[in-house]
Order: sequence, then structure tokens, then C-alpha cells
Amino acid sequence: MGRQATRVYTSPEDIARLERCVERLAVNAWVRIALRDGDAVEGMVTVTPTVQMFYDVDGNEGVNGVVTLEDVRRPDWRGDVWLGDIAAVEHLDSVVRGVSRA
Repeated sequence: MGRQATRVYTSPEDIARLERCVERLAVNAWVRIALRDGDAVEGMVTVTPTVQMFYDVDGNEGVNGVVTLEDVRRPDWRGDVWLGDIAAVEHLDSVVRGVSRA
């Protein structure tokens, strides 16, 4: 993944929101993610995401992150979701924070 994001965040409130998303996205968790645009995506978290530094299209520096989902029912599918686009995370299994992270 490059160092460019469609949107970056700099306010303490936005950064805290992104960090709360990370806490809900443990590796191997099966989740449904509601997106801010009203769409939703479902799958297994392949690697616990991290909040990282990026640049937006205008060259502004801030933070965001990506969570990658896979679905064994659709072996050719892989979904990357920007943390900043997440409205809510719903766990569809029992894998939650405190489970080993990768």
C-alpha cells in the first residue's frame, strides 16, 4: 500500500475514532462493517489494522488506515476498507479485542 489516502484525519477526535475501530478489528474476527456512505461489507479480518501516517491528494499529512477482509465463501474476493470510511463494526463471531493480533 502506498502512502496516499483519499482522506486523512488530524483532529484528536477523529484519530480517537480510528483507534476505536482498530480495537474492534482483531485478526480472524468475522465482522460486518457499515460504511459512512450507507454500504456494508462482511468478511474475516486478515491482519489487525493500524493507524498510520498518509498524505491526501492535496499533499496534507494526517492519519488513516486500512483493514483487509477475506471471505472463504468467495475465495477470489478481498476487500480493503479505509478506517475513516467505517461507521460501525458488528462482530458476527466471538473474536474480539484481546485475541492474538497479527
